[in-house]
Amino acid sequence: SVPRCYLNKQLATMRVLKGDPAELSCTVSKDNVTGTWFKDGLKLTSMDGVIFENKGLVHKLIINKAEDIHAGKYRFEGGDVKTEASIFVEDPPQVDKVLLKNLTSVPTVAKAGEGLKLQIPFEGRRPIRATWLKDRMELGDDTRIRVDKTDTCTTLSISSCDRRDCGDYKVRLKNDSGVLEINLKLVVIDKPQPPAGPIKIVESSANNITIQWKPPKDDGGKPVQRYLVERQQVGRNDWETLGETPRSCTSFTTSKVEEEMSYYFRVRAMNAEGVSDALESGEVKAAGKASPGAPDPPEIISASRDTITISWKAPRKTGTSQITGYIVQKRKKGTVTWLPATNVPVKDKKLKVTSLKKGVQYEFRVAAVNAAGTGQPSDPSEPAFARDPTKSPGQVQDLKVSSSDSTSVTLTWNKPEVQDGNGVKGYEVEMRPCNSLSWTKCFTLPAESTSCRVQGLQAREKLFLRVRALSDSGPGEASELEACAGAAAPVVSPRLLIDDTVKSFLVIKAGNPIRVKIPFEGSPEPVVTWLKDGLPLPSRAAVSTEDGSTQLLLRAAEFSDSGTYTVELGNGLGKRETFSFQVQITGIPEPPGAIRLEENVPNTVTVTWDPSASEQWEKNLYYTVLKRESQKGLWHVLGDLIYNNKFTFTRVVPGRDYYFRVMAKNDLGASDPSETVQPWRIWKTKAEFRVKAPKYRGVNQNQPPRILVPLKPHVVVTGSECHMSCAVGGHPPPKITWYKDSRDLSRDPNYFCTNDFGVCSLVVLGVTKQDEGEYMVEASNEVGRAFSKAFLAVKGNS
Repeated sequence: SVPRCYLNKQLATMRVLKGDPAELSCTVSKDNVTGTWFKDGLKLTSMDGVIFENKGLVHKLIINKAEDIHAGKYRFEGGDVKTEASIFVEDPPQVDKVLLKNLTSVPTVAKAGEGLKLQIPFEGRRPIRATWLKDRMELGDDTRIRVDKTDTCTTLSISSCDRRDCGDYKVRLKNDSGVLEINLKLVVIDKPQPPAGPIKIVESSANNITIQWKPPKDDGGKPVQRYLVERQQVGRNDWETLGETPRSCTSFTTSKVEEEMSYYFRVRAMNAEGVSDALESGEVKAAGKASPGAPDPPEIISASRDTITISWKAPRKTGTSQITGYIVQKRKKGTVTWLPATNVPVKDKKLKVTSLKKGVQYEFRVAAVNAAGTGQPSDPSEPAFARDPTKSPGQVQDLKVSSSDSTSVTLTWNKPEVQDGNGVKGYEVEMRPCNSLSWTKCFTLPAESTSCRVQGLQAREKLFLRVRALSDSGPGEASELEACAGAAAPVVSPRLLIDDTVKSFLVIKAGNPIRVKIPFEGSPEPVVTWLKDGLPLPSRAAVSTEDGSTQLLLRAAEFSDSGTYTVELGNGLGKRETFSFQVQITGIPEPPGAIRLEENVPNTVTVTWDPSASEQWEKNLYYTVLKRESQKGLWHVLGDLIYNNKFTFTRVVPGRDYYFRVMAKNDLGASDPSETVQPWRIWKTKAEFRVKAPKYRGVNQNQPPRILVPLKPHVVVTGSECHMSCAVGGHPPPKITWYKDSRDLSRDPNYFCTNDFGVCSLVVLGVTKQDEGEYMVEASNEVGRAFSKAFLAVKGNS
């Protein structure tokens, strides 16, 4: 017997981009097999752009350039074998590559006040939805900005550009085959804003006036080249140009001033686009000749039984001429009369005042002298006694180490005994290592402090410490002891103590605080680092680490705070540990846009609406559609958990009014509704208009059913609608039955079937992945039957 022919390799279903080559091939077990190719059930003898090839055991169908007409189900038959596969032609949005490179690689530059039109032509399977976004928000039409779209082009028009229009833009082109996103940058250049004020008067004397300002907050997109400085004398109308300064200099000094005269100043910034508006100063008066200001109170240097030595500093304001000397005055404490301490001004800034009475307290003040006269006197000095110095304070009592650890030692002591009324003014603490003879000052403490902690020591380090009391007559004798730091704490590897209270995924409502507290352990104390998406935290974030825990706090969450947060521990010894968690910022959704109603299928209404603005940031957004049958009736839910922007209501009763409402929802709640204003009605067909054609029969011309236009394969996105249709002939009119994978769909409510004068349609509402498969329409009458098949492919919503 002749061996049977069988398949070594079957045909394989494929997806191909429009314009790309496609090839279906199968391998049989015998040579010289005559093969026949079919498309959508029809035998192929020739087809534009299609080549049939047979080399040995391999049979191929080759498409040089795939077009929409090439989409469908193909079958190869030869000998005893049969194999089928489908070709899906995808045609996502595309933009010319040269135009795309020009748009994305070089910023678009426009001048302020001028119009701008960005036009992007595109190709792809229609319909293509075009969306323009700026800073993640969709652009809509307003008084300046307009977005236009045709079947082949989208255009952004700005009637008059300004600096607000600068930024990153995104054009999103989307159809059933995919999404194309184009990122471009717009730069608007303008003259600068005025310099930042106010104008500060740095100096105003009889000879000079110096003004200072800050650079403009916005340089107009072009660097500032220089500043123009002008002046107007108070009482006059004309402005005088004083000069220019380079961009790096934001101050100007003019010597063209008259004593006691008042002026206004103004400054303008200039760039390549022009000159800014002016920043004006208040009234500035040139000073006349002025005497010096008051010095600070003099200080007491030393005292004896009949002398007191004082010193002072020059006043901050020296007047309009050089200081030539100082007037020194004295008075007994409790009196009001000031007496000169010398007969002539003192040129030095130190004076030993003599001829004082022993045991009396004195106060002193000084005034500077220049060519304009004697300035204001200083405030009085601290009172001082005219008497011999007292003895130094005694030693501190009971100096000891009260506690210690591996890095510090704590000292305590008691005050020394008071000698001759010489009170303690403070304490000085010093230290030296055991291997050194040099003492280092650690602290100077007030008289109230009788303890201190010396830190920064090494474990088991030995050192010497000493403390001495301080008084007006100098330091007292030191008390000294030897101390030793404690042993080092054991090394504990850094570890984050993650428990059930620390969540790995947080959903936070916008405006609420983000507060995450994570305990940890480790010795030595680990270094804690927080990151967001691998980068340092935003400046609004506050991190506090203490007592074995670290906390992240953002007081008011923003949508930009969504992301991955990481806390990292390190101990400087190479040991590290990290923990990451996700934060999703959400909020009550914005309402959907305008609602549109269409009767795509007889006695149904398809509700479509513009997406909620919250789709930009909310991943779990869905829609609910409701209806009521009178203007004041109750609302009833028609569909929920809808993830696209379309819903079809099939149980429409002709002659009845319907109102529709759509709400956007997420885990936090529902938006305000969008509603139709006018009612929707399908009018009843009145009886008098139903005209029944007279039956005319000649010779009995019964014909079996035949498929006039076959079904075509479809590729749709999850959640959308699919319309399948074909044309059927035959007499008597055939009965139409639809099947999916051999299952009768007549009673399935998820499918809507119609037959209008031989045009048979099947509507799949809200397509899911389960709707993918082979569909068949069967036409049958008393004379015979016919059928057509097509494959429905379902893609995920991208």
